[in-house]
Amino acid sequence: MAKIILTQEVTGLGAAGDVVTVKNGYARNYLLPRGFAVTWTVGGERQVESIRAARAARVKANLEDAKATAAALAGKHVVVSHKAGADGRLFGTVKAEHVADAIAAAGAGDVDKRTINLGSAIKRTGSYTVTVRLHEDVVANVELDVVAA
Repeated sequence: MAKIILTQEVTGLGAAGDVVTVKNGYARNYLLPRGFAVTWTVGGERQVESIRAARAARVKANLEDAKATAAALAGKHVVVSHKAGADGRLFGTVKAEHVADAIAAAGAGDVDKRTINLGSAIKRTGSYTVTVRLHEDVVANVELDVVAA
């Protein structure tokens, strides 16, 4: 097991500044190469404090922005057009970045694709509900309509 310090929020694991223990392969192959974490050291404790202080300042600033964005997203119907066959089955899947682009095009503001939770893979045309986690305490639901291009 590897002890690591998260440098940014990882869904299901923790927030920036948290010290967590994960399996060696997960840390070595996923978290460390992508910059989501650094290895824990005794000197790293000072780094943990600076990450937590920066996160606290960011949380205060982002809470108001998150509430405003959630109000803009409330009740929005976002349309994503994707290439599909005659039976409504998509060629590929709708990804979080497609939804983020559609939200921006709808005029609801810029949303980071990492905050969008599709639930399961969207492989057919139809209506779906997508969750956008804007802040630890602010979650917005967006109605997504997938249509054939």
